[in-house]
Amino acid sequence: MSRRLLLILVLGVFLVSAVFGAKYTLRFGHVLAPGEPYHEAFLKWAKAVEERTNGEVKIEVYPSSQLGVKEKGGEAVFIHGDVARDAEQIVKKTVEAFGRLDILVNNAGIVPYGNVEETTEEDFDRTIAVNVKGPFFLSKYAVEQMKKQGGGVIVNVSSEAGLIGIPRRCVYSVSKAALLGLTRSLAVDYVDYGIRVNAVCPGTTQSEGLMARVKASPNPEELLKKMTSRIPMKRLGKEEEIAFAILFAACDEAGFMTGSVISIDGGSTAV
Repeated sequence: MSRRLLLILVLGVFLVSAVFGAKYTLRFGHVLAPGEPYHEAFLKWAKAVEERTNGEVKIEVYPSSQLGVKEKGGEAVFIHGDVARDAEQIVKKTVEAFGRLDILVNNAGIVPYGNVEETTEEDFDRTIAVNVKGPFFLSKYAVEQMKKQGGGVIVNVSSEAGLIGIPRRCVYSVSKAALLGLTRSLAVDYVDYGIRVNAVCPGTTQSEGLMARVKASPNPEELLKKMTSRIPMKRLGKEEEIAFAILFAACDEAGFMTGSVISIDGGSTAV
């Protein structure tokens, strides 16, 4: 019997739909171009799945826009919205399009700088709205659907800042610590419904946004050196490494894991 699997990475990088047929063909469509980190992560994951199943499961990845995905036989929808205000509609429109929701990845987030004295009420309200209220209510409406269909998975993308203190990241740390509390609470509340909830805590990652901030600083080389010096591995994380952690938390092979936190930070939270 065929069934649909829909994964949404909210305000993140891709929308994925997969159709399981008799020969277990999974068709993935996402909105990144070839060569970008999440695309490469999916290609590696797809190859590993095919090898482990001796070719019984075939993965097709279509790197293109929504229209291109459909042209290639995949399924995708783009839903415009603000997670702080439109959570119910985001989930509703997704279910209307695909009939179910199996995996929700709460990846929306903003990173304001400042200690408690430097943080304005506006900074606080907006950070909590995007980083906490958004995931909270997306999860609320997602679990309503997941209960109806017999289960699902939620992955909350927190941060090392939710585990340890980082200078001038006060309200950001508050928001990411809150996500860990949400993860554990959801996990125990909905385990009997077949819903797993886990969190991933990335360390400093070499993203396009981070590198733009580095280049805009007065001394980019010195700032980058300072960032890497505090990491035991002495390098920044790669986006595809974070992508694999999210995939693992969501996959069936991690079926015994719920309420857990995966740290992927080069050892930063170990010291």
